[in-house]
Amino acid sequence: MQRKDSWLLPEGIEEVLPDEARHLEGLRGKLLALFSCWGYDLVDPPLIDFLDSLLTGSGHDLALQTFKLTDQLSGEMLGVRADMTPQVAKIDVHNLKHEWPTRLCYVGTILHTRGDPLEKTRSPMQIGAELYGHAGKESDEEVIRLMLEMLAMTGLQNVHLDLGHVGIYRALSKQAGLTDLQESELFDVLQRKAKPELHELMATYAIADDAKLMLMALLELNGGKDTLGKARLLLEKADDTVKHALADLESVAQAVAQRLPGLPISFDLSELRGYHYHTGIVFSAFVPTVGREIARGGRYDNIGAIFGRSRPATGFSADLKVLSALSKQSYQVEKRELIFAPYLQDAALNEKIRDLRAQQNAVVQQLPGQIGSPEQLGCTAILEQDNQHWVVRSLASATQ
Repeated sequence: MQRKDSWLLPEGIEEVLPDEARHLEGLRGKLLALFSCWGYDLVDPPLIDFLDSLLTGSGHDLALQTFKLTDQLSGEMLGVRADMTPQVAKIDVHNLKHEWPTRLCYVGTILHTRGDPLEKTRSPMQIGAELYGHAGKESDEEVIRLMLEMLAMTGLQNVHLDLGHVGIYRALSKQAGLTDLQESELFDVLQRKAKPELHELMATYAIADDAKLMLMALLELNGGKDTLGKARLLLEKADDTVKHALADLESVAQAVAQRLPGLPISFDLSELRGYHYHTGIVFSAFVPTVGREIARGGRYDNIGAIFGRSRPATGFSADLKVLSALSKQSYQVEKRELIFAPYLQDAALNEKIRDLRAQQNAVVQQLPGQIGSPEQLGCTAILEQDNQHWVVRSLASATQ
């Protein structure tokens, strides 16, 4: 029996109506053209893939977010992609097999079993760019600048960049000799910024006092450009891995600030989102009107190993639907012109309609007996006959 409310959608799943779809598609084209200008080639991974392939790298963190199903042909477990990044990495390693740096971009709907607490949606439209085959900080700088250029083209203002480095926590944990369980417990506390709980937890660990102090200091190491200087003092007894990570952070921040001197840049050394996936510098972009990041990314050098070749990698992604909604707030979307054509068996009229459409004009032709005026159809102009010629006139002038 059909449900009476069969028009309802599942929670967190939304339709995109004409005006928004038009704006969304326009922004999609602009951003992909931008990526192309930077040398990033478009790829289109499949919506469904083998589960173990989808759960590579970041996929382990996304296991609970992935819809799973059994393939009726092979009997294997499949998943609906919850993140396109592992699939793009597979394309780089397994299909393209380049030895040189490869730049790829992508856009497509992904599906989550649970919605984001703030955005509510379970079907984001992920857009992003990835750079493979270069391990230096210069590739991190490039993808950060491309992400900021993407946000600028979207029309967003007052963008704020936040930088971190998961290698610092990873190195401090190793230096302290933490067990896997201790590292996981401490990771959870740092993610929640729970300072009292952090002190209680560290008191139970039988590790050197210097190691405890450096791990506890991570919660204090966030803020402006003086954060890195403070970090060098508080982490003075850390090994060279930490010092190199701080130097890379400073270098990247300086390079970005040199090109974008007005950009606010902050640091957060306890930001560990994607810790089991990322391996180096991580970054996020924020705007004042949104209570979470609007784009984020970082370095993830180990993801290609399961596909047969470990390649250095860095990149970023965002939800195109969120960017579209924010860009509509940033500037007035221009209303498209739609021309109304009457229904007549007239060769000259039909030829005129074909010419207008060939020139990328939107023309809607009347249907016999239809209900609805040109204005109700959203038309802004009309085709009228003038001395044996069909001409376009605005509806305002045509009705006068």
